[in-house]
Amino acid sequence: MSIAVFDVGKTNVKLFAATADGALLEHVAAPNRSLDGPPYRHHDVAALEDWLLDGLADLGRRHRIEAVVATAHGSGGVLVGEDGPAMPMIDYEQEPPPAVAGEYRRIAGSWRERGSAVMLGAAHIARQMFWIEAEWPDAFARATAFLATPQYWAWRLSGVAAGEVTSLAAQSHLWAPADGKPAQLVADRRWERLLPAMRPAWEALGCLRPEIAARTGLAPETRVLNGVHDSSANFYRYQAAGLSDLTVVSTGTWIVSLTDRSEGVDFDTERPARSCNADVFGRPTPGMLTMGGREFSSVAGDAPRRVSRETLARLVESGTMALPSFGPDDGLFPGTARRGFVEGPLGDDPEHRYGLAVLYAALLTAECLDDLPTAQTVALDGGFVQEPMFGALVAALVPRSRIIVNHDPFGTATGAALLAGHTTRRGPAPLSADAPDASGLPDLTSYRARWRESARNRSDPQ
Repeated sequence: MSIAVFDVGKTNVKLFAATADGALLEHVAAPNRSLDGPPYRHHDVAALEDWLLDGLADLGRRHRIEAVVATAHGSGGVLVGEDGPAMPMIDYEQEPPPAVAGEYRRIAGSWRERGSAVMLGAAHIARQMFWIEAEWPDAFARATAFLATPQYWAWRLSGVAAGEVTSLAAQSHLWAPADGKPAQLVADRRWERLLPAMRPAWEALGCLRPEIAARTGLAPETRVLNGVHDSSANFYRYQAAGLSDLTVVSTGTWIVSLTDRSEGVDFDTERPARSCNADVFGRPTPGMLTMGGREFSSVAGDAPRRVSRETLARLVESGTMALPSFGPDDGLFPGTARRGFVEGPLGDDPEHRYGLAVLYAALLTAECLDDLPTAQTVALDGGFVQEPMFGALVAALVPRSRIIVNHDPFGTATGAALLAGHTTRRGPAPLSADAPDASGLPDLTSYRARWRESARNRSDPQ
């Protein structure tokens, strides 16, 4: 038996076949295209559905698909009617009209209610709903539900609409993760009718709709699971392996840190880059979110992809450092967007530039971890861990925790696949991870202190 996992990213989509214990067998990928409009920049979900169904048909010729589950980023959703989308799916990088954006900031509620900052573009499902309600009120009034992306695809495949806690807790501003209930905004706007009843990520909503089974050739009894937010799916991968007292740091375009440790966390005060999501059980998972991948690329540029302990020693000894922030986002240091720069004598040396980027990424990661409760185990995964020095540097910078590195590049898909066996699993799911080798690294204590002081001195607390 195999599980089909549909992984919807902002830029690309992937379709996997996986075993019930999360081993990935094969996958295909395609761009997640957007159309400029009208009525606004939006994702082409009709074309994406054709691609998904063709992919399921193809996988079904080689694998006996027992269940299908979708996972996705947390900034997308679709307003739906009886038979399909009531409005196109907004591309979350599309800016709403200024009046809509300004009014939304006024009504969005406290940080405790939101669980995230008010981000750029149309990044929050609540803001997308507010925008559509304001400018297309007739379509909004006729709609039957607003579904987060994983649940939209579950609905298209099964015909059953449901809510799910990890998807709504991921910066939708519709769910207060710290309190495990809908945000006050939902009642204030009278949006309850558009939010279906919550069901667990692992629950089978039903089987494939008959026309979908006929189109794909999959068995009519193929289960459709409710689905899950991508970072929470990755976190579940470690939970299914039996780990707790845990922080997971996933790296790529974003550095996403989530922890199951919530004691002592102030859920009432907004902090730079702080977030609060939920795990599949509905428990709050405090986190940090910063665009580390873009920062890394800005520093590394086209430098040769090689770094050694000797390179790192020279960078530290010379005091050469990258200071935030290079991209359009402030990240961990408010007021630093697009003000990033490199200082020190080796900053322009191509032989050291990649090493400087790795060191900078490790410092950003350590800063994220410092702003969360200390966990016994910190698991690193994603794109950065393909460079061994990254894990080694984080281990050196964060000696209070056990650091493990997971080299599986598709942890989201693995975690989503494991949901299919959630109620029948009798032991820990397999997990392959190792401890990084931090031996021979320079002492980073004073270097990190200087870097942090310089970064914070450039930061605007407002």
